[in-house]
Amino acid sequence: MDHAPTRLICPLTATSLEAMRAEMDAAAKLGADMVECRLDHLVEPPSAGQIEVLLASPALPVIATCRPTRQGGLYRCDESSRLAILQCAAASGADFIDVEDDVPDSDWPVGQIILSHHDFVGVPDDLDGIAARLERSRAVVNKVAFTAAGPEDALRALDLLRVCRKPTISLAMGECGLASRILARKFGAFGTFAALGEGAGSAPGQPTTKEMRHLYHWDRLGPATAVYGVIGCPVAHSMSPAIHNAAFEAAGLDAVYLPLRIEPGHDSFSRFMDAALARGWLGLRGLSVTIPHKENALAYVGPANCGDLAGTIGAINTVTVGADGRLRGDNTDYSAAIDALRSSMDIACADLAGRSVAVLGAGGASRAIVAALAHYGARVTIYNRTVRRGQELARDFGCKSAGLEAIGGLDAEIVINCTPLGMHPNMEASPLERIPKSVRVVFDTIYNPVRTRLLRAAEAEGCLCVSGLEMFVNQAVAQFEIWTARKAPRDLMRGVVAQRLAAGE
Repeated sequence: MDHAPTRLICPLTATSLEAMRAEMDAAAKLGADMVECRLDHLVEPPSAGQIEVLLASPALPVIATCRPTRQGGLYRCDESSRLAILQCAAASGADFIDVEDDVPDSDWPVGQIILSHHDFVGVPDDLDGIAARLERSRAVVNKVAFTAAGPEDALRALDLLRVCRKPTISLAMGECGLASRILARKFGAFGTFAALGEGAGSAPGQPTTKEMRHLYHWDRLGPATAVYGVIGCPVAHSMSPAIHNAAFEAAGLDAVYLPLRIEPGHDSFSRFMDAALARGWLGLRGLSVTIPHKENALAYVGPANCGDLAGTIGAINTVTVGADGRLRGDNTDYSAAIDALRSSMDIACADLAGRSVAVLGAGGASRAIVAALAHYGARVTIYNRTVRRGQELARDFGCKSAGLEAIGGLDAEIVINCTPLGMHPNMEASPLERIPKSVRVVFDTIYNPVRTRLLRAAEAEGCLCVSGLEMFVNQAVAQFEIWTARKAPRDLMRGVVAQRLAAGE
């Protein structure tokens, strides 16, 4: 069994030999441990002499790959020529040769073989059988890569790392499979793949080498690393991994925080939770929950296992997983939103009494904010696309409601946007075409971007603008403290998000 730390492998996808050699040097500077020369990406099949030049005194250990189209690669010429290229790479000093599992072993090049299977459609029905077949081969490394439909499929990839005796690479491709790439080191994989830069990956869902090193703190990951994450759809835009991973590192905690894309619906949410909780060895300890799963989370955890406030609101944004697998739910949106609003307005919570507030949207965040406003005596009207949903929320908290078609006639001092309209990447959307004359304060719960189109319009009308950044930081601080029982590094957390947003990340 290979006992070396999991290798961070950077695929090189340049179309010329000169550019591929330059990529090799760049990967070494970024902190990759190994490179994969994707010879099938070259415009022209390389000659033996060209391969020898490419692999002369490489900056890093090399995997040579010439993937055919039948397993997701770009090589279209005949099979004998392809295998000859790989044999030349082996003879020129490549440390490993990647060979597809449908190639007879009698045709394998002479060298250390990574035997690989790829499925770009989904999870193979006979995944365990494929892994067993790779295990029985004379290859030195197993490799399995398949396409994930949900983050629970990433856990299937981690299952293989636990049962295979040989050094193994096991990855779920696509955004939903990201956990399998980041947690590969926790479970002792031979390696995982990280792209040289944005758009330079060799397969869907590869993070960059920089992200692995600096966002997910790759070198800190190990068998005891606790796992946290954010559940949502979409979730790739989330700043939660940056803010929480920075906080974990500052606190000296052995933990990592991942984005987990789960498609809408209670069934999708439950499928992931069931799969994660069934694997106690995963080390899952906490989850942030965002659109559209806050109510699904409450239903899954159960009101009896949530704080009283969460049950009243009817949604949670925080799940804590005990060492025994027991769940607790909390809602940190409630105080996070009210604190952001009152501090910006320089008023006490009690000063919200009697103020007219228009809340746009009726989802999980809306429920928390409406509950808080109602508690402090504000006069709230909820505007929502689905009229019945808005009416139900209004009934729960003694408020008024209206459909979105009535939004142009709203008459309120404070407007709070709880819809995703204007969120990255659809930043030119807005829930309001114009700012009504009665409005003095506009609070957009979106934090990416900080200045949404709605806030820019409000600013132009002289309104006090409240960014979702403060609410986001407030709720993240509360989550950190619930999970760790430690004081959160608030200034650091806010600084991380502000810096990333300013950089356009």
